[in-house]
Parts: sequence; C-alpha cells; structure tokens
Amino acid sequence: MTTLELAKDFTNILKNGDHEGAGAKYNADAIVSHEAMEGPMAVCRGKDAVKAKGEWWQANHEVHGGNVEGPYVNGDQFVVRFTMDVTPRATGQRMTLDEVGIYTVRDGKIVEERFCYLEA
Repeated sequence: MTTLELAKDFTNILKNGDHEGAGAKYNADAIVSHEAMEGPMAVCRGKDAVKAKGEWWQANHEVHGGNVEGPYVNGDQFVVRFTMDVTPRATGQRMTLDEVGIYTVRDGKIVEERFCYLEA
C-alpha cells in the first residue's frame, strides 16, 4: 500500500467519525504522538498510549461538529486538517479548534503523528 492509498483510506475513516477505527487500522505498535502542549500527554509512545490519549480527549470534550480535510501527501508523509466545534468539560466555554495532523508512514503503518494548532 502506498502512502497515498493509506492516507486516503485513513482520512475517509476519520471523515466518517471513526477516529478510534482509523488508529486501530493504521497506527504502528510503536507510534509516537506529539502534541503542541506541555504535560503528560505532550508525547505519547505506543499504540495503547495514543488510544488512551484519544479516549481522554473524548471524555473531556463535548463535540458539537467538525470537519476533516485532506489528505495532503508528500513522500512518506501526509497532512490532515481538523476543525472542530467543541466545549471542554472543564471550562464549559465553547470554542473552535483548528489543527493539522502531520503523519509519517513506514511499512504501511503510521509511525509518527504531530499536531499543530492555529492559535485564536
């Protein structure tokens, strides 16, 4: 499977709202995830840790809607843009998130993801 084929399928799964399914299918066992933040989830190592980070995010945010754009492919990497209308449960303040995920592919799996956020 080429990076383009993987990126298209991964992004289509995300567009259907199945973020957990996309990760289960394409994340490498040793994936490394980098968030643009400080704290214990700034860098997660391993498929289980990335899954747990996603579960934490879902449990702590009410998602009102969103959009997934892409993929934009270059070599062994691709980018997906996410815009989300969310309310963090901790603050109750509704907001729009705008971020891109940069994914690196090796041997048919995503080995790294990096998230960059548009600051409002």
